[in-house]
Amino acid sequence: MTDPHHPDQQDQAINQPEAPMEKAQVATKKVAKDGLTNQPGWEREALEKLAFASLHEQKLARRWRTLVRLAWLSFFIFVWWSFMDRGTVNTDISKPHTAVVEIKGEIASGAEASADTVVSAMRSAFEDKGSRAVVLLINSPGGSPVQAGIINDEINRLKAIYKKPVYAVVEESCASAAYYIAVAADAIYVDKASIVGSIGVLMDGFGFTGLMDKLGVERRLMTAGENKGFLDPFSPQTDKQRAYAQTMLDQIHKQFIDVVKVGRGKRLKETPEMFSGLFWSGQQAIELGLADRLGNLDYVAREVVKAEEIIDYTQRDNVAERLFKRFGAAMGEGAVKSLRSLPALH
Repeated sequence: MTDPHHPDQQDQAINQPEAPMEKAQVATKKVAKDGLTNQPGWEREALEKLAFASLHEQKLARRWRTLVRLAWLSFFIFVWWSFMDRGTVNTDISKPHTAVVEIKGEIASGAEASADTVVSAMRSAFEDKGSRAVVLLINSPGGSPVQAGIINDEINRLKAIYKKPVYAVVEESCASAAYYIAVAADAIYVDKASIVGSIGVLMDGFGFTGLMDKLGVERRLMTAGENKGFLDPFSPQTDKQRAYAQTMLDQIHKQFIDVVKVGRGKRLKETPEMFSGLFWSGQQAIELGLADRLGNLDYVAREVVKAEEIIDYTQRDNVAERLFKRFGAAMGEGAVKSLRSLPALH
């Protein structure tokens, strides 16, 4: 039980946050405690204190709302600026330099080493009046022959227009589709331990028909067109379908070989295994004519291009794009988990 007449408990009640009506009562009690109730106009003074307290709270609430709005505005400005800034290099176009475009990771549509991003970066590098040459800095195990073919064609087109040399510098690996791109360069520089080659084409997959027979599982696939499902891993593959796929692979392989022969010309020292899909070390690649000499990016810029300043034209995802991609991936994963948790329809 509390004693309303006890002075300490009165102070404690006054210091606790109260609702507006309770604040009025507190203010009235405080005025009474101070001995103002016997003075004329004490009710007005209590109301003024209540009004000032309410105005103070409203002012704090307005400041907090303004702060939140400014924070959101700053966030959206940052996102907009990040999307507008694609990492394009702002340089003095008249200053001589070596232009670099990186080709790293898998060469595929939608990847960082897609034809879209690489070609766009190469165009910027060629158009810059200060660039003395374009260096393709390659570290890729390969990927799509279509994406590689687009990049190869664009290199040859840009070289003919701007009359600037193109050099390929290999770091760890330049295999398959990556080598398809590299042969369009005027010269290929490698490290002695680089992996180069793998001139071949593959189509991979799995077949589960034997396992299904053992488990007693029947595959029920309906198609319109007898060959529509010949890549289905749960259906058997006929000799006719296998021969058709092999013919297509051989055709793409021949296109790859022709591109290598045109790009390397008389420098190639052909062997029976050169186009078999094997790969070689950088030193072996030089001996076979698949590469020209040993050298890294700094060496090429300094000794070959004679322009030591290196400017990177590679287009990369900026901070906002990486953030939204990760956010999208997380949302997608969450959606898949949610769908899996739903009961099956009957």
